[in-house]
Amino acid sequence: MVEEKASVRSGAARSTGRSPHPAAKPSNLSEVSIQEETRMQTHMAELDRVLGGGIVPGSLTLVGGDPGIGKSTLLLQVCRHMASDGRKVLYISGEESLRQIKIRANRLGQFSDQLLLLCETSLEVVEDTIRSVMPDITIIDSIQTMYHEEISSAPGSVSQVRESTGVLLQLAKGLNISIFIVGHVTKEGTVAGPRVLEHMVDTVLYFEGDRHASYRILRGVKNRFGSTNEIGVFEMKEEGLIEVKNPSQFMLSGKPEGASGSVVSCSMEGTRPILLEIQALVCHSNFGIPRRQAIGTDFNRVNLLMAVLEKRLGVQMSDCDAYVNLAGGMRIIEPAIDLGIAMAIVSGFKNRVIDDKMVAFGEIGLSGEVRGVSMVEQRVSEAAKLGFTTCVLPEVNRGQLRPIEGMRVIGVKTVQDAIDLI
Repeated sequence: MVEEKASVRSGAARSTGRSPHPAAKPSNLSEVSIQEETRMQTHMAELDRVLGGGIVPGSLTLVGGDPGIGKSTLLLQVCRHMASDGRKVLYISGEESLRQIKIRANRLGQFSDQLLLLCETSLEVVEDTIRSVMPDITIIDSIQTMYHEEISSAPGSVSQVRESTGVLLQLAKGLNISIFIVGHVTKEGTVAGPRVLEHMVDTVLYFEGDRHASYRILRGVKNRFGSTNEIGVFEMKEEGLIEVKNPSQFMLSGKPEGASGSVVSCSMEGTRPILLEIQALVCHSNFGIPRRQAIGTDFNRVNLLMAVLEKRLGVQMSDCDAYVNLAGGMRIIEPAIDLGIAMAIVSGFKNRVIDDKMVAFGEIGLSGEVRGVSMVEQRVSEAAKLGFTTCVLPEVNRGQLRPIEGMRVIGVKTVQDAIDLI
């Protein structure tokens, strides 16, 4: 930990030289007019979904992700589409040279002359350039490289990041310019710098996934102009990021047939249902303390479900190693996949095969009861669309579901009822 001394001239002191603003007057709620925000389409349906329908003019969006995950590539593709629509786009990079940006741009395709490039790290120069060019969209790559000359600390420090974001926020709101800022993440996966950075911006997007794998997930964790927890799925190819229209289909690609310990469950990511395969491998341990491992879901949740199976169903797995994996590389923490995890564990333990055309979802309580989940009709409809014929769900949700052609719906009250189906 390094103690840093901020500049003596704070933001409040600098603002004293300006003319005082007129006193604001409160407005009556009934007099406030509701007008739909005009959005700019990015021509990338997955990104528009996460943003809530497109880019809102005057918005400030933070894009975070691991190094090499594809943040700069995604935003450069956005620049390409927006410039093709005749909008003026300014791409400011503090990490790469113009030559490096040109090399990446050549892989993505042809660019319009509406795209302007600037390699600069001084915030004063960046601010003057934005005011003179007046672009529709500005990309800042990245916020950790920007520095304010009046702040004595080094670039990337708490003071520099907070001050730089504050200046960009004033530019976005005052000039009605949509600004995207790229933020590096720490080893815990959060954006590096002060937490206030996420509070200042309008939208926070996280780019997730293994950089050695081909699939990427763009997740919205904050959005003042749309719903949160929406996701967009992309595939990284040589020509850039390609949208994945049907995530459920690619999640289930390569699913083994006739294998024990494999169950298909359904999770809701925002308003989108996603089918995924849950795999479980249970085998006797050669050590005094059995090993438990969970990939793609909460490790503590898996231990809790195994305790419920041992206590309520008498399935003795205290001397067994257990491995649970969500195939496809996604991370799901929704409780609705509890039933799928429990069925996969018992299927792997007893070495019994579950029907390949069955999908199961529901939340499991500590008493072994199966609790209801939300948005049941969307989940079952998605399963029927992909050819599944049987759906195991909570009994409380079965009465809320209208009949779906070709789908056999089985309601269960306890986890014992579900395990009896194996």
